[in-house]
Amino acid sequence: MNKVKYYIFIVIICFAGFSLKAQPQNKFVVFQDSLIKISKAVLAADSDVRKLEANGRFVKTLVEALKIQNSFDFNFDSLKNISIIKSPDKIFRILSWYVQQENGTYRYYGAIQMNTNSAPLKLFPLIDQTENISDPNAITNNQKWYGARYYEIVPVTSGNRLPYYVLLGWKGNTQTTTKKVIEILSINKDALTFGAPVFDGKELTDKNRIIFEYVKSNAMTLKTDQKAGLIVFDHLAPFDSQMIGKYEYYGSDGTFDGFKIIGGKLKFQQNLELNNDANATDELYADPKKNLKPVRKF
Repeated sequence: MNKVKYYIFIVIICFAGFSLKAQPQNKFVVFQDSLIKISKAVLAADSDVRKLEANGRFVKTLVEALKIQNSFDFNFDSLKNISIIKSPDKIFRILSWYVQQENGTYRYYGAIQMNTNSAPLKLFPLIDQTENISDPNAITNNQKWYGARYYEIVPVTSGNRLPYYVLLGWKGNTQTTTKKVIEILSINKDALTFGAPVFDGKELTDKNRIIFEYVKSNAMTLKTDQKAGLIVFDHLAPFDSQMIGKYEYYGSDGTFDGFKIIGGKLKFQQNLELNNDANATDELYADPKKNLKPVRKF
């Protein structure tokens, strides 16, 4: 084989390899474009029925996209209505979003995709059962999910025990209040468990998850600080002492609390000092990593 033919041969081989890699990538882009169009249809729908119909198409299209080999590595960056976050250990990722209904409430949708590399898709659907969960502190599974739009994952390991994951989520609630959630996720083979008694502090012994509720016009910080090993959040209190228990009158009182990961537990920390004010945009999702950093030394 002369040099000219040799170089042509190399170019053809390289181009063929590039084409094989580009083909599935192009498929993802096509699916992403379709998902963007459907998500706009969900927002534009003039009734709950039509919103749910469009969202059903969105779910079906998303699952088809995830069935493509190596879908775990495609981030769907242009799809803004859905939160997609990977666990730091790359074991799974969570896809979560919501549909706001005509009465001002929210319905949540999601799935957990396991990282199977080139193996077939392994997907756990998350079925929002908020309305049917009589005890918000109950330990549940993916079929009975206390829905939220998650934006951060913190793995917690201790000794030889399986890790669990702390999930931080936004949970629009009603026309008057908003919620945020500290959820606990455990994964054991083919079973998902939400909620666990890992909180350590006064009046927290039996808590399986932490739910914050406050007036919708208020902003609340709930984020992690990796350097300090903390989950930090606003301390919520009623604007008037006579309004205790009426969460439409709760808001940030200017102080901050948190949880520090110690020995596989979330140890409550009170009165943390932070160097910024809370983010003022709470209704729309904002990246919590851009918010506050504790200045207290531990």
